[in-house]
Amino acid sequence: MQTADTPITLPAEWRDFLALTKPRVMTLVVFTGLCGMLAAPGSVDPVIGFTAILCIALGAGAAGALNQWYESDIDAVMKRTAKRPLPAGRMDRQAALHFGIGLSAFSVILMGLAVNYAAAAILLVSILFYVLIYTVWLKRRTPQNIVIGGAAGAFPPLIGWAAATGQIALLPFLLFLVVFLWTPPHFWALALFVKTDYANAGVPMLPVVAGERMTRTQIGLYTIPMGIAAVAPWPLGLTGAMYGISAIVLTSIFAALAAQVTFRNTAESDAMRPEKRLFKFSLLYLALIFAAVVADRWTQ
Repeated sequence: MQTADTPITLPAEWRDFLALTKPRVMTLVVFTGLCGMLAAPGSVDPVIGFTAILCIALGAGAAGALNQWYESDIDAVMKRTAKRPLPAGRMDRQAALHFGIGLSAFSVILMGLAVNYAAAAILLVSILFYVLIYTVWLKRRTPQNIVIGGAAGAFPPLIGWAAATGQIALLPFLLFLVVFLWTPPHFWALALFVKTDYANAGVPMLPVVAGERMTRTQIGLYTIPMGIAAVAPWPLGLTGAMYGISAIVLTSIFAALAAQVTFRNTAESDAMRPEKRLFKFSLLYLALIFAAVVADRWTQ
């Protein structure tokens, strides 16, 4: 029997299921996966290529749905996530769980049957890593959640390359490292200006448990190996000068913005905070780095 205190779950619409997949995050995942495929040697049948990218998108969406299912309690107390379908009461948790599991299974099976088993295996690992390792195990337990959990978002270039070739090589592994090492400064820049949200939700993000000074230092430190991984394909002979010069220029800009965050010691207006500048540029940085890999490959 329903009482006045019983939360009401409204019927979910297609927009709510779409929101479960985290479309903005999915866009970057799909793009890096596509670039991994296009940078691979040889050519891919358009139908196979489309199917592979569809599977990457569905797998990423499935992981996002399962993440929101598990974290609905956290999302409810954070301003930037309170309007998501589950905390807003527009969807039942059971529906989100079934949607996420079903989408996961479909994406992996379709990838294996229509593309190849290597790509399907990596896709499965990426989904399980994001849901079980990052969401369930790490996020609520350690400030290193983003450091280790960043691997989940770094798999798409490996998946794209495997979809095209059936195997893994050094170049996609370096692209994996770029995303893996890019993730901490990217998310810590965000965490610096929304740390109150994380604190209220009890999520041990680095600024909450170690303070701003340590977080800023870590952003600077992680930028160094990220930059090395980004530039490395050129001296290793895996790409040409077009990519190498692009990577150097883009990484130099990223490093300059990271340095502003690292050494910041004066108050600035909220709209001009260097953390926000770094966060916004970091998205553009990753997109341009991967675009440069593809452009370099197709101009050789």
